[in-house]
Amino acid sequence: MKRRAPVDQRLHTRHPWPCWFALSLLACAGCMNPILRQQSPEASLDLPPTPDVPLIAKYTHPYGMNYVKVEAVSLVTGLAGTGSDPPPSPQRASLLSEMERRDVSDPNDVLASPNTSLVLVRAYLRPGLQQGDRFDVEVRVPTRSETTSLRGGWLLPARLTEMAVLGEQIRQGNVLGGAEGPVLVDPSANPKMDAALVTRGRILGGGIALKSRSLGLVIGHQHQSIRMSEQIASAINHRFYTHIDGRKRGVASPKTEEFLELALHPRYKDNVGRYIRVVRNIPVAESAQVLQDRLQLLDHQLADPLTAANAAIRLEAVGNEQAIEILNRALLINDPEVRFYAAEALAYLDQTSAVKTLADVARDEPAFRANALAALSAMDDVVAYDALVELLSVPSAETRYGAFRSLWAMNEHDPLVRGEQMGDQFTFHVLDVGGPAMVHVTDSYRPEVVLFGKGQQFSLPLVLDAGPSILVNGQSGDKIIVSHFKPGQQPEQRTVSTSIDEVVRAIVELGGTYPDVVQALQQAKHDGALKSRFLVDALPQPGRRYDREWALEREDKELDAPSTDQQDSPLDVSTPLPDLFTQQR
Repeated sequence: MKRRAPVDQRLHTRHPWPCWFALSLLACAGCMNPILRQQSPEASLDLPPTPDVPLIAKYTHPYGMNYVKVEAVSLVTGLAGTGSDPPPSPQRASLLSEMERRDVSDPNDVLASPNTSLVLVRAYLRPGLQQGDRFDVEVRVPTRSETTSLRGGWLLPARLTEMAVLGEQIRQGNVLGGAEGPVLVDPSANPKMDAALVTRGRILGGGIALKSRSLGLVIGHQHQSIRMSEQIASAINHRFYTHIDGRKRGVASPKTEEFLELALHPRYKDNVGRYIRVVRNIPVAESAQVLQDRLQLLDHQLADPLTAANAAIRLEAVGNEQAIEILNRALLINDPEVRFYAAEALAYLDQTSAVKTLADVARDEPAFRANALAALSAMDDVVAYDALVELLSVPSAETRYGAFRSLWAMNEHDPLVRGEQMGDQFTFHVLDVGGPAMVHVTDSYRPEVVLFGKGQQFSLPLVLDAGPSILVNGQSGDKIIVSHFKPGQQPEQRTVSTSIDEVVRAIVELGGTYPDVVQALQQAKHDGALKSRFLVDALPQPGRRYDREWALEREDKELDAPSTDQQDSPLDVSTPLPDLFTQQR
């Protein structure tokens, strides 16, 4: 039974799994992309060609697989006296020019306010980014700035361009994105002890792409010709097509004798690296007999763990019924690696047979978990959807949140994962699922709070800071008072129960931002008032080492033992909030 999920034309933070992940799951490097998607570097895209079969990889190399740095100079407002008047510099001159362009009155007076600060804005545009996609933005104060903290600040609209300083002036390229939003500073950072940490932060999903990034293939000098360009495009379009403006068309467009442009196929929107690998393993010209011989060879290679990954990619590139039959047979082979690589390729071919193997891998094998969840999210299949829903209740924190992000990447409008928009700050999700009670927040891709399990409560007594002006106070009984303090005014208050859900909503109703909510939750966990697990960005990590001997030994034991719920392996580690905030990209 198939379920066609709507293809989101905007996202990824993809949501870098993938991003979402990636991507993104890729992520996700902040600007990473979504969060579950591993973006392979260009060097890893070259696979040894099958003898006597001219694959596209022989003639081309990828274009557009790098990250593009974009920057801006902008202004953060709403600071509680921790800003400063920037000294004369090219950055100040650039900001004044931008303020004049926007008709800001008395720009020098605005800059002189202690409640504002000049900041440098930076982001990295991931490969395959499409117009309207969201990405993370970093902000920091310049080296000579006297600003002491950006906590509680709001970045005013900034135009992101490729930028360079030439002479005494800042030179800018085309505007590739825009950014604004609340600045998320490490809630645990102390302004007196961690001066560097409180003067930089992120705006999760605060950037929006104004132009799509081009993907393509560059033909090597020795092979360049109009005929070759058209042959390669024809081979790609025989395998891949998409719908543009309601019309079916191939993804490859030969532009010159040297360059072919590639449209991003929707199934690979969060895994651009795999898309390019598959495309480059399509043969340029192959007779039916040669294809049959090659399929036999790939069948043998798929059965060997050492060559299974490459064979699966090439069978995915073939994509016909015979290739699918070979991949399905490999699901019965008694080797975990072979089964995984076969299932991964089948998922991108939207074959239901892949689901059980990938769900088992996502639950039990940390080394392949990120890729398994990414593959499941790429499917338009109700069985894959049901498998991801079941993974929301397993013990592993990263599997649960990874499954949540995969469901969101599959269809962000699904009522289960759609959540509620809390003002223009973040999305709030309360999932009625089993498993250990868990609270999850993000510091990359998209601001969101996810409660795994309904009815979670704070323990009293507690006194929490939610930003500089909101206090959460519950001393005894079953009530908590949330107060918003304003200079010269009576505090505005909300009285709620000990429900985490109600407290979060009260903070937002009183003007609290996403960083304020994160600060309160983190402090509650630190003080023992939050008994649930508390994690941030607990996404499966790509690049883990697969221990073949350990996996086979474990599988042999499982065959002789009754089925039990699988716990995380030693590799399945969730990192606490402070460490993630101090990570460098």
